[in-house]
Amino acid sequence: MLSMKNKTVLATGAAGFIGANLVLKLLREHAPVRVIGMDNMSDYYDVSLKEYRLAQIDDAAVMDPENKWIFIRGSIADKEAVDSVFSEYQPDIVVNLAAQAGVRYSILNPDAYIESNLIGFYNILEACRHSYDGGKKGVEHLVYASSSSVYGGNTKVPFSVEDQVDNPVSLYAATKKSNELLAHAYAKLYNIPSTGLRFFTVYGPAGRPDMAYFGFTNKLIKGETIQIFNYGNCKRDFTYVDDIVEGVARVMAKPPEKATGGDGLPIPPYALYNIGNSHPENLLDFVDILQEELVRAGVLEKDYHFEAHKELVPMQPGDVPITFADTSALERDFGFKPSTTLREGLRRFAQWYKEFYKV
Repeated sequence: MLSMKNKTVLATGAAGFIGANLVLKLLREHAPVRVIGMDNMSDYYDVSLKEYRLAQIDDAAVMDPENKWIFIRGSIADKEAVDSVFSEYQPDIVVNLAAQAGVRYSILNPDAYIESNLIGFYNILEACRHSYDGGKKGVEHLVYASSSSVYGGNTKVPFSVEDQVDNPVSLYAATKKSNELLAHAYAKLYNIPSTGLRFFTVYGPAGRPDMAYFGFTNKLIKGETIQIFNYGNCKRDFTYVDDIVEGVARVMAKPPEKATGGDGLPIPPYALYNIGNSHPENLLDFVDILQEELVRAGVLEKDYHFEAHKELVPMQPGDVPITFADTSALERDFGFKPSTTLREGLRRFAQWYKEFYKV
């Protein structure tokens, strides 16, 4: 196990939902630590949310003078910028959370996915590779975000990392599967300890507005109709953001071991894990819980007529009927299993929403 103390951690996507929460955890629980955050501050969604997250990080950073927090505005698709960060700060651990997310948006703007998820990730891998040049210690562990989307239309549940995932149903899923393949190749060729994490429907306060729980809330506030896909017959393995970052932090500290095979070449120090709640929720039940918690928090009025604002619609292209994480490997290797209930997580979101938007 690696200790985070006195380590230099590069976190890409540091102003993003998961990235910002991870940086906060490192600063609050693993001092002294030096965290280099990198983010292009994309306007894919409201940039004020990213600025809010960065402000939280700034506040946390000054609480402990032993910590060091440095933010760099830049894109991982900019090879020169990535190489400059690696050259100047020489990170011990790299957590690549920068990516263009979203299944449906990949149909509208595929260029963004190729640029960030493929070219950007390639730049990170190359920088990790060259961190060993000249006999330097180099990167001790590369941790990167994959997605439950890679399971595509798999019907066997729960989804296991041992399952075949060769039939993506969206460009987003295809780019994430590509990340796993690239990381495996670099682990084999250059002996870079790498761990991929397949996240399952992450939610929580200050999350992404394009996610259902956030988008539904925005529409209900305005009196608009929310669309529930596949006529409500979808199930999602909702995972609260604190559970996600706890899993990421534990994985960061335990890189796959390096070993040599019978051919004298490295056995790839490579691992892959699901991080999910292992408890799929029906979308109609999810909407009911969300409504109840929005009323409880005072975001919506008690007599709000929910049924008048629901519309059951067919499945969207790129969508899947169910996501369900098998987290047995995570439990076995790290003694951790996400456990925050959907109601508890949505309650925290509703309370945050009321305060942030001053409803």
